[in-house]
Parts: sequence; C-alpha cells; structure tokens
Amino acid sequence: MKKIILAILLFFAAVFWMLNSYFNNIQINKYPALDAVKEDKAIEKGWIPALLPDSAYDIEETHDLDTNQLFGKFSYKEKDEAVLLQRLQPMPESNDTLIWENFLFKVDKARNLVRYRNRPVR
Repeated sequence: MKKIILAILLFFAAVFWMLNSYFNNIQINKYPALDAVKEDKAIEKGWIPALLPDSAYDIEETHDLDTNQLFGKFSYKEKDEAVLLQRLQPMPESNDTLIWENFLFKVDKARNLVRYRNRPVR
C-alpha cells in the first residue's frame, strides 16, 4: 500500500513539475552590448531602461509576463558614470536606491555595475 501511495505522489509531483515548466512565463535575455539591446527592441518593450549609457555591456534582464516583474543588471565604463548618476534621483525612503521613471536602481561604483528593477505598483 505504501508503494502505491508513493507512486501516486511521485506521479502527481512529476505532472506538476512538467506543467509548471511548460507554462512558465519567465524570460531571461542577455546582451553583450547596447547595440544588441536596440536590435532586440528591449527598451521599447519596457524590459530595459532607456537611460543605459553607450558603454553599457553584459546587459541582462529577467521578466515575468504573469506578474509583470522585471530585474536586470548592466556594467558600464567609468567614463559614463557621471552622466548616468545625473539622470538618477535618490528615492526619499531609501539611502542607496535611486529612481528614474518606473525603474529602481542600485549602483555599485566600485564595480561599475548597476542593478535595476521595475517599481512595484502600489
């Protein structure tokens, strides 16, 4: 009897896993540079913020079509740091989070790395 129950549980776990992976609406995109982002029209789709500097590279974005959440990151060359930071505004309730339009940013100046996400809807 225990073997039958175990077999049934394993069957339903396998079916759940297959359905979940088949209907998963999470998409991950990686771009070597800004030209590839523009070619894929990822900025127009709203997956990547339009303020990326020309030197942006190693660009990644992950978005979930079901929840409309997106996360991403990119690296940049130091020559573009001042212009990038001028466009970002500090978020009032946070010390290290910056904001631009509907995106939130965390800038790691030591590594020339920016992580971003879309603003949660309140």
